[in-house]
Amino acid sequence: MIALLRRDFRLAMRAGGGFGLGLAFFLIVVVLVPFGVGHDTALLAKIAPGILWLGALLSCLLSLDRILALDWEDGSLDLLAVSPIPMEAVVTIKALAHWATTGLPLTLVAPVFGVLLGLPEAGFYWLVISLLLGTPALSVIGTFGAALTVGIKRGGLLLSLLVLPLYVPTMIFGAELARRGAEGLATTTPLLMLAGITLGTIALLPFASAMVVRINLR
Repeated sequence: MIALLRRDFRLAMRAGGGFGLGLAFFLIVVVLVPFGVGHDTALLAKIAPGILWLGALLSCLLSLDRILALDWEDGSLDLLAVSPIPMEAVVTIKALAHWATTGLPLTLVAPVFGVLLGLPEAGFYWLVISLLLGTPALSVIGTFGAALTVGIKRGGLLLSLLVLPLYVPTMIFGAELARRGAEGLATTTPLLMLAGITLGTIALLPFASAMVVRINLR
């Protein structure tokens, strides 16, 4: 399993789906927002949590089609299906590799990008907490979407359409947690909701993803 995780790390870097592409897109979103909404510092500070979460979500979306597509194309997915490793473990490792190369780097640089949007100092901590809690759910949900579209030529657009509605609850509570933290409000409710969503997806979706992969391989 560790060898599979290392292989996925190497594939993410070599195929251009690693953290570099996501970070570049994240930076572009943050830089373009002031041009679209104006340079009102108070307005930018108010919308910063939502913009940062939206940028992180879209950056995660960029590399979802590579989670299983590369293994499908070279036949590795068929070998993994008959290997001693359960398919549930395989898709979990895929999701972990995606999070480690996309979600985690985005979480670490988010406070830096928050400075560009004038995010209040009190919001940095809660922004990082919200992304640490929420981005694993994005990767697990994305892996489920990748399993649904594996084997479909040019399925990237279909994957985005399938996954984006499932991303909405995570983004809502993640952005709300960061916003409340920045404004000094109570954060218990969005924190618990976001943690519940993430734990629920981690507990349930690997089984659904594994079942879909087995069906697509028949």
